[in-house]
Amino acid sequence: MSSVVARRIIAAPVRHASGAWAKMVNLIAPDQNSSTRKELESVAGIASSLISEEAFKDAPAVVRGKGPRVRLYCLYGDDAISGEDSSEAALATVPTEEEWKMSLPCPTDDLEWVQAALKNKSTRITARDLSEPVTEEDEDSQRDNSSAKAVTINRKEFFRS
Repeated sequence: MSSVVARRIIAAPVRHASGAWAKMVNLIAPDQNSSTRKELESVAGIASSLISEEAFKDAPAVVRGKGPRVRLYCLYGDDAISGEDSSEAALATVPTEEEWKMSLPCPTDDLEWVQAALKNKSTRITARDLSEPVTEEDEDSQRDNSSAKAVTINRKEFFRS
C-alpha cells in the first residue's frame, strides 16, 4: 500500500477554473520547460471545464507516479473564500518526474466526451466517473490486471527447449 498526499486548491469564486488548474500543474510539474508540463497544459480547457462543474469538490484528480500518490481537490464557495482548509504547499517529490498517470473526476453525463477529448491529447491523463470512489485497492488491482493482460506465453516455444 502506497502513501497518499492530498492538496486542496482554492477555486471559484476566488480563482477561475483555469487558475486552479494552473496551480495544480505547478504542484505536480514545476519545471516550466518539461514535456510533462506541456502535456498537462494541453488539457487545460478540458480540466478547467471539470473544475467549473465542481467535479473536484468531493472527488479528487489522482496522480500516480514518483513518490506518494497525489490527490487534488478543489475548494469552492465559502470554503474557497475562507481558505481555511486549503493546502497548496509544494510537494516533497515531483510525481510526474518519471512514469506517471493522472485520473480526472468527471460527471457521468460528460464522461464520454471528456474521455474522447483527453484521448486525443494524452495517453497518461484519463477521466473516470466522479460517482465511483477511487481506492488504493482499485488502483492497484487495475494496474495488476493490465499487467497480467499484457503478458502472453507461447506454450509451444516455452516447452521447446
